[in-house]
Amino acid sequence: MRTATYFFIFLNLSLALFEEPAVYPLPFLATSVLEVLCLLVFLGRLAHFAKVTLHSVFWKDTKNICIMVAILLSLTDLAIYGVLRLYNVRSIRWSRIVRPIFLINFAESRQIRRAFRSIRNTLPEITYVFLLFMFSLLMFSLMALKLFGERNLQTAEGLPYFRNYLEIVFDLYVLVTTANSPDVMMPAFDFSSWYALFFIAFVIVNTYIFMSLFLAVVYNNYKKHLKVMPAGACD
Repeated sequence: MRTATYFFIFLNLSLALFEEPAVYPLPFLATSVLEVLCLLVFLGRLAHFAKVTLHSVFWKDTKNICIMVAILLSLTDLAIYGVLRLYNVRSIRWSRIVRPIFLINFAESRQIRRAFRSIRNTLPEITYVFLLFMFSLLMFSLMALKLFGERNLQTAEGLPYFRNYLEIVFDLYVLVTTANSPDVMMPAFDFSSWYALFFIAFVIVNTYIFMSLFLAVVYNNYKKHLKVMPAGACD
């Protein structure tokens, strides 16, 4: 039963690869039949829980309520999407976001719930580090606007360079991952090689210091909550 439950949960989650817009699109009838099959299996598993569990205990368990709501929302969304498709009305399968609920709330997923609750308990404690990082990012973005915004620089595509504050924040946020390095620096570097110091300082402070600090705080707090959580807290 556990293997079958995990198989259909995996099948239900993997449908996103084959539904429009998809990596490997399949006909709507095929994906809808598979989804209905998965939901019927989940409903049968839930009925099995209700059969072997006291009535009062079953209806007080929020996990069972979440599964029933997720099944209802998925079927409703599938029906609405199918009707709109018949009339050639383009719509979005919004119920995809509820599919991970099945992975978390079944009784077989006790360890997954334990990890999920540890992550949830860790979030408030990393908020201060995250806010400090965002403050640094916003301050560097403001400095970049003052340094480069009035010099009429252009990118290689001929677009304005560092003249819009929100675009600067996004570009520097990407630079934290070094995904756009050194391209984001080149227009300023071509104007004056001294401007490279700004980007070097940004990478040192935000990528090497803040990201390392952020990772350390996340790891230590997650490990702490995982150790202190009682075994029965995930039921």
